[in-house]
Amino acid sequence: MKKLLVFMTVAVMMGIGGASAQKQNITLEDIWTKRTFSPRGIGALRSMQDGEHYCTMSRTGIAKYSYATGEKVADVCLFGGPAMQKKAKPLPPMEGYEFSQDEQKILLSSGFEPLYRHSGVSDYYIYDVKEKTFTKISNNGKQRLTTLSPDGTKVAFVRDNNLYWMDLESLEEHAITTDGKLNEVINGTTDWVYEEEFSITHGFQWSPDSKRIAYMRFDESQVKEYNMQMWGGLYPQDYRFKYPKAGEDNSTVELWIYALEGGKKERCAATDKQTWEYIPRFQWTPGGTLAFMRMNRLQNHMQILTGDGKMLYEEQCGTYVDVPDTWQFITVGKGKKAKEQMLITSERDGYRHIYLYDMQGTLVKQVTSGDWEVCDVPGIDLKNQKLYYTSREHGAIDKSLFVIGFDGSKKQCLNHQISEINSIYNIIGSFYTTYAPYFTGTYNATFSNGCKYYICTFSNANMPPAYTLHNAQGKLLKVLQNNAELQQKMADYGTQQKRFGTFKTSTGTELNYYMIAPKELNTKKHPVLIYVYGGPGNQQVTNSYGYSDYYWYHMLAEQGYVVFCFDGRGTGGRGSDFKKQTYRDLGRMECEDAIEAARWLGSQEWADKDRIGIWGWSFGGYLSTLSILKGNDVFKSAIAVAPVMNWRYYDNIYTERFLALPKDNAKGYDDNSPLNFADRLQGNYLLIHGTGDDNVHFQNSAEMVDKLQQAGKHFEFQIYPNKNHSIYDYTGQTRLNLYQLMTDFILRKL
Repeated sequence: MKKLLVFMTVAVMMGIGGASAQKQNITLEDIWTKRTFSPRGIGALRSMQDGEHYCTMSRTGIAKYSYATGEKVADVCLFGGPAMQKKAKPLPPMEGYEFSQDEQKILLSSGFEPLYRHSGVSDYYIYDVKEKTFTKISNNGKQRLTTLSPDGTKVAFVRDNNLYWMDLESLEEHAITTDGKLNEVINGTTDWVYEEEFSITHGFQWSPDSKRIAYMRFDESQVKEYNMQMWGGLYPQDYRFKYPKAGEDNSTVELWIYALEGGKKERCAATDKQTWEYIPRFQWTPGGTLAFMRMNRLQNHMQILTGDGKMLYEEQCGTYVDVPDTWQFITVGKGKKAKEQMLITSERDGYRHIYLYDMQGTLVKQVTSGDWEVCDVPGIDLKNQKLYYTSREHGAIDKSLFVIGFDGSKKQCLNHQISEINSIYNIIGSFYTTYAPYFTGTYNATFSNGCKYYICTFSNANMPPAYTLHNAQGKLLKVLQNNAELQQKMADYGTQQKRFGTFKTSTGTELNYYMIAPKELNTKKHPVLIYVYGGPGNQQVTNSYGYSDYYWYHMLAEQGYVVFCFDGRGTGGRGSDFKKQTYRDLGRMECEDAIEAARWLGSQEWADKDRIGIWGWSFGGYLSTLSILKGNDVFKSAIAVAPVMNWRYYDNIYTERFLALPKDNAKGYDDNSPLNFADRLQGNYLLIHGTGDDNVHFQNSAEMVDKLQQAGKHFEFQIYPNKNHSIYDYTGQTRLNLYQLMTDFILRKL
C-alpha cells in the first residue's frame, strides 16, 4: 500500500503572494552563479559566558545581542574604520573567531587556504577587547588549528607538522615537537584518513588548567603514497600524499602529554599500537584527567580509558561500532557532592540512545529509549539536570527537538506549535500534521551557556530555514530570520511541490521516498530520474530544506521530468539492524533496491517505464553505475559523478568498517564492483570525475573507462582538471558547467 504525504503549495497558504500570476522558470544561473535561492542565516553564533548574551560575526565585525530580546546591545569588535592595530598590517577579511574564557581576548582567523576537504591553514590575530588592538600572532607562516588556552594567556598551533605554543604577552614561539616531516611524522593534527573518516583534525587539546597539552603523534612513514598530477604549468606538478587503501598499512598513532613548565613530554602507555589500531577521540575531563577512545582494526571493538589505562567504557559488536556522535564529560552536583560522569550515545540496544556512566565505568542511566534514534545532544543543563536532544522519534524523515531529565523523566517535545509556525512564516490558515499540536520538519538548536535560552533553526521540505529565539521551556521570544524574501521567490517560482511517501519492495521492505513532479502529473507519461546515494547510515529522504539540487530538480520538473529519491537498505534513521544489514556485502542490497524502485515507478500510471534514469555522486555514483549495469533492462540512462568503482581502491577506515579486510572478504569486495560488469552496459552512460580528487581517486574512473572500452561500449566521459571530490570553485562557474553538462545529457538521453 502506497502512503503519500503531500506538503501543500506554500504560495497558496502564505500571506506573501496570494494566488500568484504566471510563475517564473528556474535557470542554472539562478542556482549556481546568481545564488537566487540562497537562504539567509545567522553567522558564527557564540554564546557569551553570562548566558544572557550571544555574538555573531559579519564582514564588518562581531556584534553582541541580548537573548532576552534578540536585540543588538553592542559592537564587540569592528574590523573596519580607523586602524587600531598593533604589530600588524591593515586587516584582511576575517573568517572565524573564538573568545577567551574571560572574554577579554578574541582569536580571529583570516586567509584560509585549504589542504584537504576539511582542513587548511590561516593567519591568526588576537583582539584585545579593552585596548581595542589587533595583534598578528606570527609572521613565520600560516598555522593550523590555532587555539586559545583556557586562561586566555597562550595559544597553541600546528605548523609544518609540528606543534607549538606561544605566550601572548611576549609572542615567543615554543616548539613542543621538532620531528614533524611531510609524509612521515605529524604532530598535533591528523592524517588524511582520520580527517575524512573519523572527522577529527584537531589533534591537540589544552588541559583545563592551561598547564598541559595532550596531542596526537602520527608516524605515517609506512603508509603508501598516492600521487596526483596538478595541471596548469609547462610541466604538471606531481602531488603525493599518504593514503591507506583497504588492507594497507595505517599510521602508527600515539597520545602524548606536554607540560609547559619544564617542557617535559610523556607518552600515554595505554596508546600502545600493538593491540589497538585507532584512536578516534580524546579529551580532558573537567577535573583534568585525560580520556581517550581506542578501536581495533575492524572497528567492532571500542574502549574508552583514562590516560593511565583505567577502563571507563567498552562496546563490541558482530558488525561494527560507530564512533559516538556525542561523547562528553560533565560535572553533576556542587561542592562535596560534585561528581564527574560520562555522557555518551550508543546503538547498543539497536537504536542510538543517550547513556550516563560514572567514572568507575558503571552505567548510571540509559536516559532515552525506544524504537527511534537520537541525532545529537546540543544542550546540557547541569544546574537543572536536563538534556536537550534531537531525534527521529516522529519518523525517520523528521528531526524533532526534546528536553528530558538526566534520570529519563519529564520528557517534553519542543517543536514549534502550529500557531507558532503560522506566525513565524506569516501563513494564512494552518498545516496538517500527524503529530499535532507540534509541527514536524528538521530542528536544530544552539543553546546559551547554562541553557536558559536557545536559538532554533527549523526547515522542512518546502519551507526555508527560519531562526527563532526561545527560552528554556520552548516559548517563542522572537523571530530572528524567516527568509521571507526566499519564501516569496519559492512562491514565484512554484517550487513548493516536494512529496513524501513509502513503497514496498518484492521482499516486503518498506522504503521512504520523496518526489518532485510536474504540476500536471497525471496528464501523460513522464520520464523519471532517480537520485541515489545509499551507503551505511546515510539519509537523503529527510523533511528538510534541499538547497541547490532541490531547485535543479524543480527545473527538471518544469521540463516534464519526475525526480525520485529513496533511502534503501543500509541507510540511516531506522536503527542499527536496518543500517548494518549490508555489512560485508556493500552494494548488493542497495542495487537491488534501486532496481526495485525503478520497477515500482514503471508500474505507476504517470511514469514512462522506458525512460527511467538514475544518477548519483560518490557512493551514489558507484550505485548509479552498478544499477545501470545490473539493471540494464530497466534503466535507460545513468550519470555517475566521482564514483568508487572498486572498494579495494578506497580508504581502509571506511571500507574495512563495512567490508572487513580484503583478504578475509574478497567476495564482498569483488562481487559488486562495477568493473566486473562493464560488458553489461546497454543504456546511456555519463561518467564524470575531477583529476584532483584526493578522496575518491581518479583511478576509479580511469579503470572504468578502460573496462568499458575493452568491452566495446559507447559512453560519455567528462573530466574536471585539478578539481577535488566536490568539483566546485567559489565563483560557481565549475558547478554551473557541471550541471549544464548533466542537464544536457538528461534532455538528450532520457
